Amino acid sequence: MNNTPTPHIGARKGEIADIVIMAGDPLRVKFMAENYLENPVLFNQVRGMLGYTGMRDGRRISVMGHGMGGPSIGIYTYELYNFYDVQTIIRVGSAGSIQEDLHVGDLVIATGACTNSNYAAQYELPGTFAPIADFQLARRAVEACERMGYRHRVGNVLSSDMFYAANAHNDRWQRMGVLAVEMEIAQLYMNAAYAKKKALGICTVSDHLITGEATTAEQRQTTFTKMMDVAFEIVRS
Repeated sequence: MNNTPTPHIGARKGEIADIVIMAGDPLRVKFMAENYLENPVLFNQVRGMLGYTGMRDGRRISVMGHGMGGPSIGIYTYELYNFYDVQTIIRVGSAGSIQEDLHVGDLVIATGACTNSNYAAQYELPGTFAPIADFQLARRAVEACERMGYRHRVGNVLSSDMFYAANAHNDRWQRMGVLAVEMEIAQLYMNAAYAKKKALGICTVSDHLITGEATTAEQRQTTFTKMMDVAFEIVRS
C-alpha cells in the first residue's frame, strides 16, 4: 500500500532524499535551500511547511520544516521515516540557555533530550525512556565544530511542551546539567528509535533564560548559519 502523499506532506515516493535537515521555521528551510543546495526543487508546501530536495557536494539532500512543538515534529518525522524511507533526520533549531557559561550564538549538540512531554506513553514501556541521538552523527558534529572553530557544548537538552510555562523550574533542570530548553528533539529521537533510524539535534542558543540575552526573529531566521554549516558538513560522506 502506497501511503504517499500523506495528509501533511504532498511529495511522492522518491521526491525526498534519505537525509533530511529540518527546522521549525519554514522560512529557515527556504534559506537553507537557497544557500546550501544546488538546484533545489520544492516538494512540499502543504500547510505552508516548505520542503526542498537538491544536491550538495554530489549528495542528494532534502530540507523541510517541522513546525513548533513535539506533536508537530512528531507527525512530520514519523511520516518521513515510515512512509518516505528517510534514514537520517537532523534538526537545526533554536534553544534557550539555562547554563551561565552557554551564551547566545553558541551551538548545542544534543546527545540526549529530557522532556516533560507525555509522548513516550504511546509505547507503553514499564519505565522511563531516555531519548538519545545517533552516536556517529553526534561525534561527527563535534568534530565539525572543532574543525570550524565554532563554540559548542555537548549534552542534554530539555524538550518542553510549554513555551510560556506557569512554572518552568529551570533551576532544577540546570542543577541536573541540562544545557538548554527547546521543544522538539525528544520526540524526534523517540520516532527515530521506534523506526530504527538515525537522528540528531543541533541548536543555536537564541536567548538566555538566566541573563536575558536575546535575538530577534529575523536574526533567528537568517543568521543562525553555524548549525547549518555543521549539519551539511556531517552528511557529506
